[in-house]
Amino acid sequence: MHIEVDLGRQRLLLWNQGRVLRECLVSTGGNGVGEINGSGCTPRGRHVVRAKIGAGAPEGMLFRARRPTGDVWTPELHARFPGRDWILTRILWLSGVERGRNRLGCVDTFRRYIYLHGTPPTTRLGMPGSKGCIRMANRDVTALFDQLPVGAEVELHE
Repeated sequence: MHIEVDLGRQRLLLWNQGRVLRECLVSTGGNGVGEINGSGCTPRGRHVVRAKIGAGAPEGMLFRARRPTGDVWTPELHARFPGRDWILTRILWLSGVERGRNRLGCVDTFRRYIYLHGTPPTTRLGMPGSKGCIRMANRDVTALFDQLPVGAEVELHE
């Protein structure tokens, strides 16, 4: 199994043996595509899932610095922190595999903390808006998390 993220169409496809098993809307970098650290852009190229974080957490669990906070997203919590970039439910932490493009130096996807992760139901999916990560509906990220092993391939392209 592998993932393809079409950054132009804001779609994620889960492939298995030439067949699409799942297609879902995502929200990628509000600043567009790019690999430079601090750019707020979503990196392109070949990646792998380097770590899976959040197994067994309830839907909507809030993560800070890749650790569950114990808080679950609610509209009331959202209203208290309106500008927060919410990382919810599960994290699939990506690592680039193309040296000089998305691996090592100032273009290292892993060191940029680029994830596939859940987002509040109020997030508009299907259009860019993240700080570089790939935001997904909580049910979609949970399904991917359960199906993909660490090391699964992820291709991000325009």
